[in-house]
Amino acid sequence: MLTETHDHEEIIERVAALDIGKAELMCCVRVRDDERRGKRLQEVQAYSTMTRSLLGMADHLRSLGVTRVVMEATPVIRGNEDQRRCCRR
Repeated sequence: MLTETHDHEEIIERVAALDIGKAELMCCVRVRDDERRGKRLQEVQAYSTMTRSLLGMADHLRSLGVTRVVMEATPVIRGNEDQRRCCRR
């Protein structure tokens, strides 16, 4: 049963969303457009999951003033080859 919450909506001015895969991740950054009131700028970029690339992404997010990062990760299906074939159908 759903119940009412007392949360307040919050708009994060500088946010990044990460979609994490095994070999790479996609990073979407949304920040306020300082030149056009009420508008936002967006950047989507792929990064390797290797340490150097991730450190570079962290530096980039810092340089943009990102204050909140959210993530989503899709699990890797493990098992024998028959199970993998079944899941691809």
